[in-house]
Amino acid sequence: MRVRAVTDPANLISRAEILIEALPYMQRYAGQTFVVKYGGHAMGDPSVAASFAEDIVLLKAVGINPVVVHGGGPQIGSMLKKLGVKSEFVDGLRVTDEQTADVAEMVLSGAINKELVALIGQAGGKAVGISGKDGNMLRAAKLEHYVYDPERDEETLVDLGFVGEPVAVDRTLIDHLEIAGMIPVIAPIGVGPECETYNINADTMAGAIAGALGAARLFLLTDVAGVLDKQGQLLTDLVPADIQRLREDGTISGGMIPKLETCLRAVEDGVDAAVILDGRVPHAVLLEIFTKAGVGTLVRA
Repeated sequence: MRVRAVTDPANLISRAEILIEALPYMQRYAGQTFVVKYGGHAMGDPSVAASFAEDIVLLKAVGINPVVVHGGGPQIGSMLKKLGVKSEFVDGLRVTDEQTADVAEMVLSGAINKELVALIGQAGGKAVGISGKDGNMLRAAKLEHYVYDPERDEETLVDLGFVGEPVAVDRTLIDHLEIAGMIPVIAPIGVGPECETYNINADTMAGAIAGALGAARLFLLTDVAGVLDKQGQLLTDLVPADIQRLREDGTISGGMIPKLETCLRAVEDGVDAAVILDGRVPHAVLLEIFTKAGVGTLVRA
């Protein structure tokens, strides 16, 4: 004879209510694709990384097709420091010579990518780690970056080396992995016309992939709660006109601008909505998609 431990009925009811609240969202998004960018800073806490992996596995279990694109800037910086390679940045972008590009590919496609694959496997999922080179999935070109020169009063082109931007996405490999029940985990490395290796901003790559897949959601997990107003309150729902106004009055600045530009571009390319949210919060993706309130900033057309 087995004896079941006594559990507070109110606690059980509360758990059931959570599931009931999530049910319509599970039904709405079954069969849809979510692209989730997992940022380098959000990877720092092992417990949060484990909860992220559990989120991805749960999405797959309820019929949603998650595609993970990960960053790794801090980890690249750490490895370059160990190797005695000095890093140079322009407007937050790492100048990437051939040696730095090799290190970036080693860290992104190797250590970080396979660690995420292992975490998803530990949580009960089946993931495959790839980069934009695999299956010629993401073709890239050299990023042209301009900075303002006050002496000349003009924009000057700066050579960032092997920093790239997406030119075209071939979704064939991702489609095959989804059909096989696998979760793609993608390192932000692209291939150029002469087989050059290009390091690509993970937000930009995730947005390009989301657009190519016609994803229902693009999630950009970062180390802030989302877009905040001047009083520090979270702005939960934005459209392009809101973003333009917030840029003009200085509410949005710095690194949030390129993130929002990525969101807008993804929405223009057919993604239903994009969300910026704090990847350091355990189960942030589930809280955003399966609750009425959400926890991030949603950008829609």
